Amino acid sequence: MFFAFGIKDLIDILLVALLLYYTYKLMKASGSLNVFIGILVFILLWLVVSQVLEMKLLGSIFDKLVSVGVLALIILFQEEIRRFLLTLGSHRHIKKFVNFFTGNKQADVTHEDIMPIVMACVSMGRQKVGALIVIEHDMPLDDVVRTGDVIDANINQRLIENIFFKNSPLHDGAMVISKKRIKAAGCILPVSHNLDIPKELGLRHRAALGISQVSDAHAIIVSEETGGISVAYKGQFHLRLNAEGLESLLTKQ
Repeated sequence: MFFAFGIKDLIDILLVALLLYYTYKLMKASGSLNVFIGILVFILLWLVVSQVLEMKLLGSIFDKLVSVGVLALIILFQEEIRRFLLTLGSHRHIKKFVNFFTGNKQADVTHEDIMPIVMACVSMGRQKVGALIVIEHDMPLDDVVRTGDVIDANINQRLIENIFFKNSPLHDGAMVISKKRIKAAGCILPVSHNLDIPKELGLRHRAALGISQVSDAHAIIVSEETGGISVAYKGQFHLRLNAEGLESLLTKQ
């Protein structure tokens, strides 16, 4: 006997698929992919036991485990859930929708805002001065800013170079640029545990990839060994960039 399949059923399936996809991406970025697969296997077993085979005793045990497990998962993955909600609230289309009703206008990144950063990176690359600069976009990086020293200064090429000078106390951490200002320096970033990162790339590259996996920020790396300029964005590296390539990448979201 065929059941009626309507447009609401199709939307329901698509929404569940979308939820699973974004949960998969979030778990993969946080290194918890095996946990996500284990949860899916457990849910499938629960459905088979309780709905298909109709085993009452085993089904009731699974029901109790599910009710307790939901609370345990919220406690275990509270940081990932918080990040997911932050990502959802910071989505560009949602922010445009909110700004339309509130009357707030989001300032776009311009050529004049980017050029001091590009010139500083090129200069530091020639001198083989290591640097790590994170440019915030829609998703706020307040947690990262709190790990460093607040500067809150205009974007200036000489200031960027002085902060990353080898004898500077802030040169080891990351600089965060937010709302066209240098917000903080000496910040600590989450390190990516991706095993596919080439071994010749150091800790700065891992930290840059880590922040790009959990936010929509651009993370610029200047290598201390080679002087090469790279950018991590949305979990991917863009290596061996020149001034034009860096500017083009930073102005395009």
